[in-house]
Parts: sequence; structure tokens; C-alpha cells
Amino acid sequence: MNVKTRCKKLLFVLLILLLPTLTFGQDVAIIPLNEAWKQQIEALAPSQTRFPSTSPKKILVLSLHTGFEHWVIPHTEEVIKILGSKSRQFEVTASKDIHQFEKESLSKYDAVILNNTCSKPDHRHLFWDQLRAESTADSAFLMAKAQEFESNIIEFVKKGGGLLLLHGGITTLNNSAKFSELVGASFDYHPPQQAIQVKLEDPSHPLVAAFPKEGFSHIDEPYFYKNAYSNLNFTPLLYFDNEEIERQRANQKLTSGKTYVAWIRPEGHGKVMYIAPSHNAQSFENPALLQFLLDGMQYIVGDVACDETPLMKK
Repeated sequence: MNVKTRCKKLLFVLLILLLPTLTFGQDVAIIPLNEAWKQQIEALAPSQTRFPSTSPKKILVLSLHTGFEHWVIPHTEEVIKILGSKSRQFEVTASKDIHQFEKESLSKYDAVILNNTCSKPDHRHLFWDQLRAESTADSAFLMAKAQEFESNIIEFVKKGGGLLLLHGGITTLNNSAKFSELVGASFDYHPPQQAIQVKLEDPSHPLVAAFPKEGFSHIDEPYFYKNAYSNLNFTPLLYFDNEEIERQRANQKLTSGKTYVAWIRPEGHGKVMYIAPSHNAQSFENPALLQFLLDGMQYIVGDVACDETPLMKK
């Protein structure tokens, strides 16, 4: 066997070994958060809201993570700021301070956005993680404070506040049954990033009017859910077909049905919305997704009258 033949065989073996990564591990390039990207988003963002609004609303965006760090966190925060300022309907305060979840601080806002606020896997409780990092106080005291913050955000929503969770934000208090019920689900796992065809549950619903009826495609982590998700106590907006998702867990593989990636639900006098897209800043270069996010911001502050019938009752 000559050298040329051996090289061809070696190249063939390498391609076989790399094929799963090339096909399924479609990690996109991390793009810098610079003025050029901000200007691009500014140009693509809608200039006004689609639903009537009485006055500018105050929104807190928490971008703290104690667990996995999504590189898109600062990009997402910037997108929210741009949507708020360009529409002239939202005053956005960005923070990494969990003490914003004191009752007095929360009362200053109309809504809270949890921007990829991933907690550590051991307890899956962002407040507990951060309080332990900040203080050497007795663990029982810190846990009581963490649970107080959890109760505060649930009460905030029930009394009329809004809550929007973006992508990894669903893991904030992932092991809490009460928080899972508030949100509509807890995070279970996700296969590797891959091209996903996101589809509309009901194309006539006003909150998905930004998208073409066939939906849209992008590269993302396909999230699967557990806990309160099985109750289907929410109104679904977007989904993917399970059979199209590659590299699922072998013992949990779903070959039919849907998994929802965005939904809404009222809670008391308040509103909750979850939006899974996206793990990557490139997804925000889709004007339809920017409009959807702005519409979602309007929903959580009470500007949108729409069908909120939970799926379990349909």
C-alpha cells in the first residue's frame, strides 16, 4: 500500500469518526457583543409594539448564573434593552443582584425576565447558590432566605406581576415543585445542538403572528422537560416534532408527539411566559424572533388579550 492510499484511508476513518459531531454537534461560533452586532439588532428590531400600551412599563432583567454559563447571556440582555428603548414602551433595568428579589425591590417593577439564570446542578436553586457565595452565615439561615426570595417571586406574579423565562432561565429553581407549577415545567435534559424546525401550535394566536405559518428553523439546544410539564397547564405557542430530534437519551427517546418550546399561562393576577429559543445570539438576527420577544414582553405586563386556555382543557 503506497503512501497516497494510506492517507486516503486515514482521511476516510477520520471523517467517519467526526461525522456525528459534524451532523449533530452544530455548535455555532461565538460572536462578539460589539457595536456592529448591536447596530444590526437595532436595525432589525421592531420600532413599535403591536398591541396597545398605556404607559412605559418597568422590567427587571436578571442575568446571573451560578451554573452553566450560556455565552448568549450578554447578547440576550442587550436585545431586551434594544427592544425596550426602540419601542419606547419599556424601562429595562439589568442586574445580577438576587437581592432585587426582596419584596420592596420587586414592587418597583411590572415584570421580571430571567435571562439564562442557570443554577448549579447539585441543588438547582439559584438563590441558595448565590447566598452561599456571598455569605458565611449559618446554612439554615441562608436556606430560609433563599426560600423567601422564591416565595417573593411567586407572590409577585400572583399579585399581578409578569415573569418571562428565557432558555436556561427555566433551571433557576429547577427542583422546586412550586416554581415548576408557576412556570409550567422544569428542565430535564437536552441533546446536542442541532438544526430544529420550530412550528406554530396555533397560527391564529396573536402571540405567534410574527412568524410565517410554517414556522422557522435555527440551530439550538432542543430542551425536554419534567415535573409540572406533564400537567400541560399552559397554552402552547411553539413546538418541535420529537421524531425530528437526534441524539435523544436512549431510555427516553420520543419517536412521536410534540415538545413545546414556548408557552404562556396566567397565575393569579399575573402572567408567565417561557421561551426556549435561543442558546445562540445568531437566532436573534431573525426579525420574527425579535418581534415575538417584544410581543412576549407586552404579554407579561398585561397588554395582550389572548386565548390562555391550558392545553389540558382543550
